Amino acid sequence: MRLFILAAAMATVAPAALAPAAMAQNVYVTADRMLDVTTGRMVQNPAIIIQDGMITQVGARDRLQVPSAAEVIELPGVTLLPGLIDMHTHLDGDPTLGGFTGISLPDAYAAIISVPNAKATLEAGFTTVRNVGSGSWDDIALKAAIEMGKVPGPRIVPAGYSFGATGGHCDITGLSPSFDAASPYNADSPDEARKRVREIRKYGAEVIKICATGGVFSHNTEPGQQQMTLAEMKAVADEAHMWGLKVAAHAHGASGIRDAALAGIDTVEHASLIDDEGIAAAKKMGTYLSMDIYNTEYTQSEGPKNGVMEDNLRKDREVAEVQRQGFKRALAAGVKMVYGTDSGVYPHGDNGKQFAVMVRYGATPLQAIQIATLNSAEALGWKDKVGVIKPGAFGDLVGVTGDPTRDVTVLERPVFVMKGGETVKAPE
Repeated sequence: MRLFILAAAMATVAPAALAPAAMAQNVYVTADRMLDVTTGRMVQNPAIIIQDGMITQVGARDRLQVPSAAEVIELPGVTLLPGLIDMHTHLDGDPTLGGFTGISLPDAYAAIISVPNAKATLEAGFTTVRNVGSGSWDDIALKAAIEMGKVPGPRIVPAGYSFGATGGHCDITGLSPSFDAASPYNADSPDEARKRVREIRKYGAEVIKICATGGVFSHNTEPGQQQMTLAEMKAVADEAHMWGLKVAAHAHGASGIRDAALAGIDTVEHASLIDDEGIAAAKKMGTYLSMDIYNTEYTQSEGPKNGVMEDNLRKDREVAEVQRQGFKRALAAGVKMVYGTDSGVYPHGDNGKQFAVMVRYGATPLQAIQIATLNSAEALGWKDKVGVIKPGAFGDLVGVTGDPTRDVTVLERPVFVMKGGETVKAPE
């Protein structure tokens, strides 16, 4: 009976991820400029009023009065944008532990380092992230600690455990049979895939992450190998959508990308070896691509000293330029994109370095910014709540010096960050 009462009580609570911050204050923010990401227009001398963590008014500084008892934040020389969104993070990942170098560390190590990693991500201007896979439910615990005000960090949409085929990228591979090491959530049939969705959702996942193909940094898998069938992926998508959840599919290989799109998967991660058939399928199905086209610069330069094995570096080299050219072709074809970086493969807090690579491979600075705001918010199902500066949205702001529509690299060095009306980082 007690369990029934608890479940009923929990069912009446609004999703915590979209609940406003617990504060009772007014904030009045002004700056020299504000980028309206919807229109691409640069607004001069804006003013923004935030009440209890939510934006209530946006207008010209000379027309918008300061509310009584408001905290006034003046940012001369600063351009404001909405808080940025990274759709592919691993906040409990440590890029300095390549290969098996971390195997002797306690299991709780990953959960502990996720705390400073979350802080670094937030201070880099990424006020919302989707964490697509972690061990031991680390991301769900981290989300709870952030929302309780115990530690600083971005809004998190957690996946909990990612899953896929036995012996595939989401499994534990590369160890001898005597270790008896395996993911507890492998799925090798449509029915098993449906059950995994239910189990992982039960423990707090707000997005389902599957591995449709092999990977770069796993052992005994190749990126191009398809490892989940179309029927298995469709079972995942159908089950997750029935529960109101979206699905992200790790898919490097061309056939896996195509089948993920045709199965109704919401976002395809990496999409490294995408071909014309995959581009056509993604466009037809409205699938978003999350293409992490920055991180190879870090993995190739720092991977060897971090203990990354040559076989993994070889796979990384083989897909790097192909993936970037695929990004360019898919973007030109009008496929929808979100901003996903695979942080944890490179150091957390460097998330903004991908903007410049996107521009190098065909995006305009404004397109890149819209991908990290409007597109990503829409793909999350949080349109008009994040990724915009407008009444009804969270008071999530990022300030940079200079004009990011001319020089997108200024987004690598934000001077001001606000989440839910609370200043996280201020100009020195």
